[in-house]
Amino acid sequence: MRMLLKVSIPVEAGNAAVRKGTLGSTIQAILADLKPEAAYFAEEDGKRTGFVFFDMKDSSQLPAIAEPWFLAFNASLTVRPAMNSQDLTAGMPGMTKAAEKYGQAGSA
Repeated sequence: MRMLLKVSIPVEAGNAAVRKGTLGSTIQAILADLKPEAAYFAEEDGKRTGFVFFDMKDSSQLPAIAEPWFLAFNASLTVRPAMNSQDLTAGMPGMTKAAEKYGQAGSA
């Protein structure tokens, strides 16, 4: 299943890694293990933040996905399912069925 990992690196931990010259190489090593579909980086809430799209076949993979970020950067993260436009198109019948059954306000 395609997942979105949002990882936020605290300023202090990120600055320490920059000063040591390890921020980029550590992120690249973690991503090499994860083999993401895509990874984007930006600032969010004043922190260095990554948005990483990857395939997770089983929930038992979560520790191996999360722990490198925790251990390397004391990062906080969220993981949630994500869809591309083809997935959204494939999911439309389910949305239509839900709208037909539950779409009327106040109906039970």
